[in-house]
Amino acid sequence: MDRHVPVLLNEVLEALNLASGKNVIDCTLGDAGHSEEILKATSPDGKLLGIDADAESILRAKKFLYEYGDRVVFERNNFEHLQDIVKEQNFQPVDGILMDFGWSSPQFEERGRGFSFAKTDEPLDMRYDTYLKCVHTADEPPLGIDGKPLYGKCTAAEHVNMKSAEELEEVFKKYGEEKLSKEIAAAIVEKREGYALETVGDLVDVILEVYRKKLKTEKEVPWIGGIHPATKVFQALRISVNDELGVIERVLPQAIETLASGGRLAVITFHSVEDRIVKHYFKSQDKKLITIITKKPIIASDQEAEENPRSRSAKLRIIEKM
Repeated sequence: MDRHVPVLLNEVLEALNLASGKNVIDCTLGDAGHSEEILKATSPDGKLLGIDADAESILRAKKFLYEYGDRVVFERNNFEHLQDIVKEQNFQPVDGILMDFGWSSPQFEERGRGFSFAKTDEPLDMRYDTYLKCVHTADEPPLGIDGKPLYGKCTAAEHVNMKSAEELEEVFKKYGEEKLSKEIAAAIVEKREGYALETVGDLVDVILEVYRKKLKTEKEVPWIGGIHPATKVFQALRISVNDELGVIERVLPQAIETLASGGRLAVITFHSVEDRIVKHYFKSQDKKLITIITKKPIIASDQEAEENPRSRSAKLRIIEKM
Protein backbone atom coordinates (compact mmCIF):
# COMPACT_ATOMS: atom_id res chain seq x y z
CA MET A 1 0.00 0.00 0.00
CA ASP A 2 1.59 3.26 -1.18
CA ARG A 3 1.65 5.84 1.57
CA HIS A 4 1.28 9.59 1.28
CA VAL A 5 4.54 11.41 2.07
CA PRO A 6 4.02 14.11 4.74
CA VAL A 7 5.42 17.53 3.93
CA LEU A 8 7.62 19.64 6.21
CA LEU A 9 7.76 16.73 8.67
CA ASN A 10 10.81 17.79 10.69
CA GLU A 11 9.64 21.38 10.73
CA VAL A 12 6.21 20.32 12.07
CA LEU A 13 7.74 18.19 14.82
CA GLU A 14 9.91 21.11 15.91
CA ALA A 15 7.05 23.59 15.58
CA LEU A 16 4.77 21.66 17.94
CA ASN A 17 7.44 21.71 20.67
CA LEU A 18 6.80 18.04 21.42
CA ALA A 19 7.82 16.14 24.54
CA SER A 20 6.91 12.95 26.36
CA GLY A 21 3.32 12.90 27.61
CA LYS A 22 1.97 15.73 25.44
CA ASN A 23 -1.45 15.41 23.80
CA VAL A 24 -1.77 16.42 20.15
CA ILE A 25 -4.63 16.67 17.64
CA ASP A 26 -4.03 15.94 13.97
CA CYS A 27 -7.05 17.56 12.33
CA THR A 28 -6.23 16.19 8.88
CA LEU A 29 -5.11 12.63 9.59
CA GLY A 30 -4.77 11.28 6.05
CA ASP A 31 -2.21 8.47 5.96
CA ALA A 32 -0.95 9.47 9.43
CA GLY A 33 2.60 10.32 8.32
CA HIS A 34 2.79 13.30 10.66
CA SER A 35 0.82 11.50 13.36
CA GLU A 36 3.14 8.52 13.56
CA GLU A 37 6.16 10.74 14.18
CA ILE A 38 4.20 12.82 16.70
CA LEU A 39 3.38 9.63 18.63
CA LYS A 40 7.05 8.64 18.65
CA ALA A 41 8.05 12.09 19.92
CA THR A 42 5.45 12.03 22.72
CA SER A 43 6.05 8.45 23.86
CA PRO A 44 5.51 6.62 26.08
CA ASP A 45 2.20 8.12 27.20
CA GLY A 46 1.36 11.10 24.98
CA LYS A 47 -1.95 10.72 23.16
CA LEU A 48 -3.12 11.68 19.70
CA LEU A 49 -6.60 12.50 18.42
CA GLY A 50 -6.75 11.87 14.68
CA ILE A 51 -9.61 13.45 12.72
CA ASP A 52 -10.60 12.85 9.10
CA ALA A 53 -13.90 13.24 7.25
CA ASP A 54 -12.97 10.41 4.87
CA ALA A 55 -13.86 6.98 6.27
CA GLU A 56 -11.29 5.33 4.01
CA SER A 57 -8.55 7.59 5.40
CA ILE A 58 -9.45 6.49 8.92
CA LEU A 59 -9.18 2.82 7.91
CA ARG A 60 -5.80 3.41 6.27
CA ALA A 61 -4.50 5.37 9.25
CA LYS A 62 -5.50 2.58 11.64
CA LYS A 63 -3.28 0.17 9.70
CA PHE A 64 -0.31 2.50 10.02
CA LEU A 65 -0.89 3.30 13.71
CA TYR A 66 -2.11 -0.03 15.09
CA GLU A 67 1.02 -0.53 17.22
CA TYR A 68 0.24 2.59 19.26
CA GLY A 69 -2.94 1.04 20.67
CA ASP A 70 -5.02 3.21 22.98
CA ARG A 71 -2.63 6.13 22.65
CA VAL A 72 -4.60 7.00 19.48
CA VAL A 73 -8.22 8.14 19.32
CA PHE A 74 -9.79 8.11 15.85
CA GLU A 75 -12.68 10.35 14.83
CA ARG A 76 -14.45 10.23 11.45
CA ASN A 77 -15.71 13.76 11.25
CA ASN A 78 -14.92 17.12 9.69
CA PHE A 79 -12.47 19.12 11.75
CA GLU A 80 -14.73 22.16 11.55
CA HIS A 81 -16.49 20.50 14.50
CA LEU A 82 -13.23 20.52 16.50
CA GLN A 83 -14.58 21.77 19.83
CA ASP A 84 -17.49 19.32 19.82
CA ILE A 85 -15.14 16.45 18.98
CA VAL A 86 -12.71 17.35 21.78
CA LYS A 87 -15.60 17.58 24.24
CA GLU A 88 -17.15 14.26 23.17
CA GLN A 89 -13.79 12.47 23.31
CA ASN A 90 -12.84 14.22 26.57
CA PHE A 91 -9.44 14.84 25.00
CA GLN A 92 -7.75 17.25 27.39
CA PRO A 93 -5.41 19.02 27.84
CA VAL A 94 -4.49 19.81 24.23
CA ASP A 95 -0.81 20.71 23.91
CA GLY A 96 -0.59 20.84 20.13
CA ILE A 97 -2.77 20.94 17.02
CA LEU A 98 -1.73 20.24 13.44
CA MET A 99 -3.73 21.18 10.34
CA ASP A 100 -2.34 20.12 6.96
CA PHE A 101 -4.64 21.41 4.23
CA GLY A 102 -2.95 19.43 1.49
CA TRP A 103 -4.61 16.48 -0.25
CA SER A 104 -3.17 13.01 -0.06
CA SER A 105 -2.16 11.14 -3.21
CA PRO A 106 -4.19 8.01 -2.30
CA GLN A 107 -7.27 10.17 -1.81
CA PHE A 108 -6.99 11.47 -5.36
CA GLU A 109 -5.78 8.33 -7.05
CA GLU A 110 -7.58 5.48 -5.29
CA ARG A 111 -10.94 6.75 -4.09
CA GLY A 112 -12.77 6.73 -7.43
CA ARG A 113 -14.46 10.06 -6.69
CA GLY A 114 -13.25 12.18 -9.58
CA PHE A 115 -10.63 14.25 -7.76
CA SER A 116 -8.13 13.83 -10.59
CA PHE A 117 -8.75 15.07 -14.14
CA ALA A 118 -6.64 12.12 -15.34
CA LYS A 119 -9.27 9.57 -14.22
CA THR A 120 -11.71 10.32 -17.05
CA ASP A 121 -14.11 7.43 -16.37
CA GLU A 122 -14.70 8.31 -12.71
CA PRO A 123 -17.90 10.03 -11.52
CA LEU A 124 -17.66 13.74 -10.77
CA ASP A 125 -18.03 13.51 -7.00
CA MET A 126 -15.11 15.20 -5.16
CA ARG A 127 -16.69 14.97 -1.70
CA TYR A 128 -14.35 14.04 1.16
CA ASP A 129 -17.33 12.89 3.18
CA THR A 130 -19.67 10.78 1.05
CA TYR A 131 -22.08 10.06 3.88
CA LEU A 132 -23.82 13.39 3.37
CA LYS A 133 -26.12 13.80 0.37
CA CYS A 134 -27.19 16.77 -1.71
CA VAL A 135 -30.45 18.42 -0.75
CA HIS A 136 -32.07 20.62 -3.38
CA THR A 137 -35.06 21.14 -5.62
CA ALA A 138 -35.04 21.58 -9.38
CA ASP A 139 -35.65 25.33 -9.29
CA GLU A 140 -33.55 26.26 -6.24
CA PRO A 141 -29.78 26.43 -5.73
CA PRO A 142 -28.33 23.34 -4.07
CA LEU A 143 -28.30 24.11 -0.36
CA GLY A 144 -28.44 22.11 2.83
CA ILE A 145 -31.67 21.67 4.78
CA ASP A 146 -30.65 24.56 7.03
CA GLY A 147 -30.20 26.85 4.04
CA LYS A 148 -26.46 27.20 4.58
CA PRO A 149 -23.96 27.04 1.71
CA LEU A 150 -23.09 23.69 0.20
CA TYR A 151 -20.74 21.57 2.23
CA GLY A 152 -20.19 17.85 1.92
CA LYS A 153 -23.62 17.43 0.37
CA CYS A 154 -23.64 18.11 -3.35
CA THR A 155 -21.23 16.38 -5.70
CA ALA A 156 -19.10 18.19 -8.25
CA ALA A 157 -21.50 16.92 -10.94
CA GLU A 158 -24.43 18.54 -9.12
CA HIS A 159 -22.44 21.78 -8.91
CA VAL A 160 -21.64 21.93 -12.64
CA ASN A 161 -25.11 20.85 -13.70
CA MET A 162 -27.10 23.17 -11.41
CA LYS A 163 -25.12 26.36 -10.86
CA SER A 164 -25.60 29.32 -13.19
CA ALA A 165 -22.84 30.45 -15.54
CA GLU A 166 -22.17 33.41 -13.23
CA GLU A 167 -21.85 31.16 -10.17
CA LEU A 168 -19.52 28.75 -11.95
CA GLU A 169 -17.39 31.61 -13.23
CA GLU A 170 -17.02 32.94 -9.69
CA VAL A 171 -16.01 29.50 -8.35
CA PHE A 172 -13.36 28.99 -11.05
CA LYS A 173 -11.99 32.51 -10.66
CA LYS A 174 -12.02 32.72 -6.85
CA TYR A 175 -10.80 29.24 -5.95
CA GLY A 176 -8.79 28.33 -9.03
CA GLU A 177 -7.62 31.70 -10.37
CA GLU A 178 -8.59 30.31 -13.77
CA LYS A 179 -8.04 32.89 -16.54
CA LEU A 180 -10.73 31.43 -18.79
CA SER A 181 -13.36 31.17 -16.03
CA LYS A 182 -16.05 32.97 -17.99
CA GLU A 183 -15.52 30.98 -21.18
CA ILE A 184 -15.42 27.62 -19.39
CA ALA A 185 -18.54 28.42 -17.35
CA ALA A 186 -20.45 29.41 -20.48
CA ALA A 187 -19.30 26.26 -22.30
CA ILE A 188 -20.45 24.07 -19.40
CA VAL A 189 -23.91 25.64 -19.38
CA GLU A 190 -24.19 25.22 -23.15
CA LYS A 191 -23.00 21.60 -23.08
CA ARG A 192 -25.33 20.51 -20.27
CA GLU A 193 -28.37 21.56 -22.33
CA GLY A 194 -27.70 18.45 -24.40
CA TYR A 195 -26.69 16.07 -21.60
CA ALA A 196 -25.70 16.17 -17.95
CA LEU A 197 -21.99 16.25 -17.20
CA GLU A 198 -21.56 13.18 -14.99
CA THR A 199 -17.98 11.98 -15.38
CA VAL A 200 -14.51 13.49 -15.14
CA GLY A 201 -14.15 13.01 -18.88
CA ASP A 202 -17.32 14.98 -19.58
CA LEU A 203 -15.94 18.03 -17.80
CA VAL A 204 -12.37 17.67 -19.07
CA ASP A 205 -13.66 17.56 -22.67
CA VAL A 206 -15.45 20.88 -22.21
CA ILE A 207 -12.36 22.53 -20.68
CA LEU A 208 -10.06 21.25 -23.42
CA GLU A 209 -12.51 22.45 -26.07
CA VAL A 210 -12.39 25.96 -24.64
CA TYR A 211 -8.60 25.99 -24.49
CA ARG A 212 -8.19 24.62 -28.02
CA LYS A 213 -10.47 27.36 -29.33
CA LYS A 214 -8.70 30.08 -27.33
CA LEU A 215 -5.21 28.94 -28.37
CA LYS A 216 -6.27 28.15 -31.94
CA THR A 217 -4.74 24.69 -31.77
CA GLU A 218 -5.81 21.16 -32.62
CA LYS A 219 -3.63 19.56 -29.96
CA GLU A 220 -5.62 17.10 -27.88
CA VAL A 221 -4.20 18.57 -24.66
CA PRO A 222 -2.76 22.09 -25.08
CA TRP A 223 -0.62 22.19 -21.93
CA ILE A 224 -0.38 25.65 -20.34
CA GLY A 225 2.94 26.53 -18.72
CA GLY A 226 3.54 22.90 -17.85
CA ILE A 227 0.14 22.20 -16.31
CA HIS A 228 -2.97 20.53 -17.72
CA PRO A 229 -5.73 23.02 -18.67
CA ALA A 230 -8.18 21.28 -16.30
CA THR A 231 -5.94 21.66 -13.22
CA LYS A 232 -7.34 24.94 -11.89
CA VAL A 233 -10.99 24.12 -12.56
CA PHE A 234 -10.69 20.81 -10.72
CA GLN A 235 -8.96 22.51 -7.80
CA ALA A 236 -11.68 25.15 -7.67
CA LEU A 237 -14.48 22.59 -7.76
CA ARG A 238 -12.90 20.51 -5.00
CA ILE A 239 -12.58 23.59 -2.77
CA SER A 240 -16.16 24.63 -3.50
CA VAL A 241 -17.70 21.17 -3.06
CA ASN A 242 -16.10 20.76 0.36
CA ASP A 243 -16.33 24.44 1.39
CA GLU A 244 -12.66 24.19 2.28
CA LEU A 245 -12.08 27.90 2.84
CA GLY A 246 -15.19 28.28 4.97
CA VAL A 247 -14.07 25.34 7.09
CA ILE A 248 -10.67 26.98 7.66
CA GLU A 249 -12.30 30.23 8.76
CA ARG A 250 -14.57 28.38 11.19
CA VAL A 251 -11.95 26.08 12.71
CA LEU A 252 -9.11 28.52 13.48
CA PRO A 253 -10.91 30.24 16.41
CA GLN A 254 -11.89 26.81 17.76
CA ALA A 255 -8.30 25.59 17.61
CA ILE A 256 -7.02 28.52 19.64
CA GLU A 257 -9.85 28.13 22.14
CA THR A 258 -9.09 24.39 22.46
CA LEU A 259 -5.36 24.76 23.10
CA ALA A 260 -3.98 24.80 26.62
CA SER A 261 -1.90 27.82 27.59
CA GLY A 262 1.51 27.41 25.97
CA GLY A 263 0.09 24.99 23.42
CA ARG A 264 0.96 25.37 19.76
CA LEU A 265 -0.98 25.34 16.50
CA ALA A 266 0.82 24.47 13.25
CA VAL A 267 -0.97 25.08 9.95
CA ILE A 268 0.24 23.95 6.52
CA THR A 269 -1.39 25.55 3.48
CA PHE A 270 -0.85 24.89 -0.23
CA HIS A 271 -3.00 27.58 -1.82
CA SER A 272 -2.51 31.35 -1.67
CA VAL A 273 -6.10 31.98 -0.60
CA GLU A 274 -5.82 29.46 2.25
CA ASP A 275 -2.56 31.01 3.43
CA ARG A 276 -4.08 34.50 3.32
CA ILE A 277 -6.95 33.41 5.59
CA VAL A 278 -4.55 31.86 8.12
CA LYS A 279 -2.13 34.78 8.02
CA HIS A 280 -4.81 37.43 8.52
CA TYR A 281 -6.52 35.53 11.34
CA PHE A 282 -3.26 35.01 13.20
CA LYS A 283 -2.43 38.70 12.82
CA SER A 284 -5.84 39.68 14.19
CA GLN A 285 -5.23 37.62 17.34
CA ASP A 286 -1.53 38.38 17.85
CA LYS A 287 -0.72 39.65 21.36
CA LYS A 288 -4.39 39.12 22.34
CA LEU A 289 -4.77 35.35 22.56
CA ILE A 290 -1.65 34.14 20.79
CA THR A 291 1.96 34.83 19.97
CA ILE A 292 2.99 34.35 16.35
CA ILE A 293 6.08 32.14 16.23
CA THR A 294 6.67 32.41 12.48
CA LYS A 295 6.83 35.99 11.24
CA LYS A 296 7.28 34.52 7.77
CA PRO A 297 5.97 31.09 6.76
CA ILE A 298 8.36 28.14 6.74
CA ILE A 299 8.79 26.56 3.31
CA ALA A 300 10.31 23.30 2.12
CA SER A 301 14.08 22.94 1.79
CA ASP A 302 15.55 22.57 -1.68
CA GLN A 303 16.15 18.90 -0.97
CA GLU A 304 12.56 18.21 0.08
CA ALA A 305 11.17 20.19 -2.86
CA GLU A 306 13.25 18.07 -5.20
CA GLU A 307 12.30 14.76 -3.56
CA ASN A 308 8.62 15.64 -3.08
CA PRO A 309 7.39 18.20 -5.68
CA ARG A 310 4.10 18.65 -3.79
CA SER A 311 5.99 20.34 -0.97
CA ARG A 312 7.02 23.26 -3.19
CA SER A 313 3.84 25.23 -2.54
CA ALA A 314 3.59 24.30 1.16
CA LYS A 315 3.70 27.07 3.78
CA LEU A 316 3.85 26.39 7.52
CA ARG A 317 2.67 28.98 10.04
CA ILE A 318 2.92 28.49 13.80
CA ILE A 319 1.38 30.25 16.79
CA GLU A 320 1.51 29.68 20.55
CA LYS A 321 -1.42 30.29 22.86
CA MET A 322 -0.74 32.86 25.57
